[in-house]
Amino acid sequence: MDSLISTLAIWALPVVLAITLHEAAHGYVARHFGDPTADLAGRITLNPLRHIDPVGTVLVPALILAASSLFSGGGILFGWAKPVPVNFGRLHNPKADMLWVAAAGPFANLLMALGWGILFKIATSTSAGEYTVPMMKMADAGMQINIVLMVLNLFPLPPLDGGRIAVSLLPNRLAWQFARIEPYGFPILLVLLFTGVLGMILWPLMAIFRYLLALALGF
Repeated sequence: MDSLISTLAIWALPVVLAITLHEAAHGYVARHFGDPTADLAGRITLNPLRHIDPVGTVLVPALILAASSLFSGGGILFGWAKPVPVNFGRLHNPKADMLWVAAAGPFANLLMALGWGILFKIATSTSAGEYTVPMMKMADAGMQINIVLMVLNLFPLPPLDGGRIAVSLLPNRLAWQFARIEPYGFPILLVLLFTGVLGMILWPLMAIFRYLLALALGF
């Protein structure tokens, strides 16, 4: 039980920040390109309470962490926040601007992964103290969750960000046909997750990015 509480304490802040700032970034970029929907709904904010989904932000990550702690599992930790409302029809150039709105979330995760990586570097370079190990573990968790969310969301399947980026880049006819997958995207994602196919695709990409991050920051 102590191990579980410790795990949840270390991961809570990185998970909440990773998920909520990802969503806020979508809203901010949508406003920049002409759609004020998220802004009017009060969703362009750093207040995590405005973005938290009780199931996706709290329950699902907690259950995955609990299972990993109790059974030494190696599953992909993931979750989601309340989607930021975006009216793509109100963007200045809907098809082209969709790319930047979609890419904003993964880009926010990239920046957070770099930030946590810098904190990890500081922790490992600091003399051992009362807070050194917890800071190092939290920074490591921050890198992990942001790398997972970045790579997962870039998977080219609507309604994931990667799917919307693909719709933006494809020719109009193909884009329209590909976008029709969106209602089935989440069930497809769950099937890929629970059959292990998603992990087989994403783990190598996450490992490569983690290696490049370590190489760049020198740890």
